Amino acid sequence: MTTTETPDTLQRILDYSSRADPYPLYAELRKTPVARQEDGSYVISTYRELTDILHNPHLSSDVRNLSRPMPAMEARATPAFINLDPPEHDRLRRMAMRHFGPPHTPGLVTGLEPDLTAIVSRLIDGFAGKEQIDIVDDFAYPFPVTVICHLLGVPREDEPRFRLWVNAIIDSIDYNPRTDPKEKLDNGVQATKDLRQYLGGLLEQRHGRPGEDLLSRLANDDGPDGRMTDEEIVSTANLLLIAGHETTVNLITNGMLTLLRHPEVLQRLRDEPDLVVPLVEELLRYEPPVHIIPWRAAYSDITVADTVIPKGSQIMLMLASGSRDPNRFHEPDHFDPDRRDNQHLGFGSGIHLCFGGPMARLETQIALTELVRRLDGPRLVADPPPYRRSPVLRGPIHLHIEQSGGQ
Repeated sequence: MTTTETPDTLQRILDYSSRADPYPLYAELRKTPVARQEDGSYVISTYRELTDILHNPHLSSDVRNLSRPMPAMEARATPAFINLDPPEHDRLRRMAMRHFGPPHTPGLVTGLEPDLTAIVSRLIDGFAGKEQIDIVDDFAYPFPVTVICHLLGVPREDEPRFRLWVNAIIDSIDYNPRTDPKEKLDNGVQATKDLRQYLGGLLEQRHGRPGEDLLSRLANDDGPDGRMTDEEIVSTANLLLIAGHETTVNLITNGMLTLLRHPEVLQRLRDEPDLVVPLVEELLRYEPPVHIIPWRAAYSDITVADTVIPKGSQIMLMLASGSRDPNRFHEPDHFDPDRRDNQHLGFGSGIHLCFGGPMARLETQIALTELVRRLDGPRLVADPPPYRRSPVLRGPIHLHIEQSGGQ
């Protein structure tokens, strides 16, 4: 496995024209598991090499370890734990998880199931009488946004304000100074500042007023690691607000699109509701919500396969390509909800394994089960549907379907 220059394949993947189906290009990219780019960065695209490096302690998530400076959204702010390395990453993630899951709050996610089902039912009730529905705007977006607002303690009525900021931030994630206008980055930087200021204002209202929402818990509870600073709480809330709905929107939408493309599986789910658990795992492999980790840094020289990646190099991780690697998965381009040994990379791997994975799984399981049960003869209006611009968080921006009428 030698290192070669493959900028053409990567640029074609990043180009919007490939958004509807990047998978043939991923197969092309996998011919060189570790590919050096013209700018000195490295792209890793095969399952074994991705899992190896995601568990390598010499891989850094801290932008300060890159030898070549890059535009950083949070360069002047306290980074979220996803952009830090141990021991700081471990401390902050542990402090956040204390209020989000086991062992301290083991029933948080499963205890929300009745509320999640009620939200889904109300949204589907709103489809009544409509011959055409946008799964994104009418369902997959408002559902997880409502949930994460409730969990964090963010007023749901403020959604129109923070949606603009979140969209600008997401748009700037894959900013390329060689091809993108600087306005794209500037808008993302300003949106980050605005969202942090907004969350900081909510946090100020929580001090000295213990409550059940996550902002209140972080502001008032001292655990074994002490208490986060206000800047750390705002960074954590910023991360959870964005990641807590953006990825789930894509997972639900990609899931419904996949089921409509596989009507035999849709019918099976209708007849066998328990199928939804392995089905969602297969979706996380087959049509994941996050395709690319745009950068990581090498703490020191790292050997991956037969390639030495020099200290300070930027490393791009093609997670969705790894989950379609035929050397790891049998018939990887086949959607198989009965697949066994499905250790996909849909939520990443290693110390940065998706914090909100259990919540996203449950939300998607409930959403798809109820949509399939209640929609009457759903059909795609356009295939492929229009996609979001981002190659990183990949999913349809709209998914219009028709139904025969009523649920």
